Amino acid sequence: MSTPETSRFVRLRVDLVLEVDDVDAVTGAALARIADDGDLSAEERTPAQEAVAGDTAEALAYLVDPFGLVGDVPGVELQQASWSSERIDYDPDSPEWDLDEEGDELYGDGFDDVSDDESDDVSGETSK
Repeated sequence: MSTPETSRFVRLRVDLVLEVDDVDAVTGAALARIADDGDLSAEERTPAQEAVAGDTAEALAYLVDPFGLVGDVPGVELQQASWSSERIDYDPDSPEWDLDEEGDELYGDGFDDVSDDESDDVSGETSK
């Protein structure tokens, strides 16, 4: 009797809904992070600043750090990360936002991206 081989790789999916109470604070934090980012060239810095200043979802996407989520977890090494941020209509009382179910209500399987025609999707990707 053979034992099926188990992959060492695990996909962890997180879906967050954030309420932005202070757009200026979010935008300011993102602009400060861009200013302090020594890896950005001058050619990259200006468009990043313009995008962050013009869209709170873009500012949040710039501030989110997937490496920070698992950086202190012992025994794991982040291999790849991608994330997106978009403006949504949110009603916490609506059954479509009930995440206690199987998670399939939001996007069919719970994790597929909505099409670009439906949102101003802002994504950040990185891989090791």
